[in-house]
Amino acid sequence: MTAMSDNDTREDLLAARAYLLRVAEPPASALWRFVADQGPIRAAELVRAGKVPVAVAKETDARRALDPHQDLRAATDCGARLLVPEDPDWPQWPLLVLEQRARWYRDMTPPLALWCKGPGDLDRLAVRAASIVGARAATGYGEQVATELGYDLADRGWTVISGAASGIDGAAHRGALSARGDTVAVLACGLDQDYPSSHAALLRQITATGLVISEYAPGVRPAKHRFLVRNRLIAALGGGTVVVEAGVRSGAANTAGTAHRLDRPVMAVPGPITSAMSLGCNTMLRAGYATAVSSCGEVIETIGGYVTDQERPDSPSRPTDGLDRRELSVHQALDRIQPRSMAKLAVESGIPLSSVRAILPSLELCGLARRTEEGWCAPN
Repeated sequence: MTAMSDNDTREDLLAARAYLLRVAEPPASALWRFVADQGPIRAAELVRAGKVPVAVAKETDARRALDPHQDLRAATDCGARLLVPEDPDWPQWPLLVLEQRARWYRDMTPPLALWCKGPGDLDRLAVRAASIVGARAATGYGEQVATELGYDLADRGWTVISGAASGIDGAAHRGALSARGDTVAVLACGLDQDYPSSHAALLRQITATGLVISEYAPGVRPAKHRFLVRNRLIAALGGGTVVVEAGVRSGAANTAGTAHRLDRPVMAVPGPITSAMSLGCNTMLRAGYATAVSSCGEVIETIGGYVTDQERPDSPSRPTDGLDRRELSVHQALDRIQPRSMAKLAVESGIPLSSVRAILPSLELCGLARRTEEGWCAPN
């Protein structure tokens, strides 16, 4: 991405990103590529002037006269802020998979920025996270399972990500909040919209301790296509997606399909064959792209490849127990014989070089990495 010039300010950057986020309906693949090539501030100037390629013009012409400062003021009024890719708490690693898939799928384009409300650090929250989705018209069985999974995951230090919808989503969020853990709600509307209205109090609770995020500026109302668009963020931000109950053709099934396309683990809670709400989960299991799960430990094991003694008390502990997803990726990139540079490890693991620099000394202190004159190795 083109760097900011010395004369550009933080305010210029936020105004440009707010404008780009509003000027095209997400996911705007042509605009995203244009921003990656030109940089956000220059791209915003060219879009406003109409001096853009035809594909970008098709996505932006209808809204290019909009004033981004209105969105920034509205965000301030409702207690929200704009998180941009240039910020240190931008979730670069979880969203990298969208950047990779965007080469082939237009609907997988990464967000140009995110409106956020709440004290949470999204990059930190996404390090160890699971997405839980499911039917709005959930059964008592489904809501109980979602609540218990949300509670147990949060109690073990995992972030619960969902969409704040009625039914399974709300139950998962409430479970995490009951455990006084972290939860993130991804909305398909502006952060000033209480949707559904019955979840106004729940959204306030999440905002108090966690994070509510959206690609849509304050004032933007929910629409059917926006729910489908936001599903890619739920699928990408979680290390895996758990479907508790779902119809065969449903938003939850769409999120699971998106997670599968992103090569994220897909899990489904089996349900009674007599229940229409379990038909989607049972179909995913029969199709073979979802793993059956019935407990928090099984979810963690499916996502991370390991569980702690607390989740599986009869199993022997491993040296890597307790590593988060990024630490585990860097550790697995180490070779016992051939030393590798930090830059090489960043490429092998897919973890940003700045994070690799911070992770390796921690692994060394734990005896999980060895520094040599030529680079870094796995311990003997």
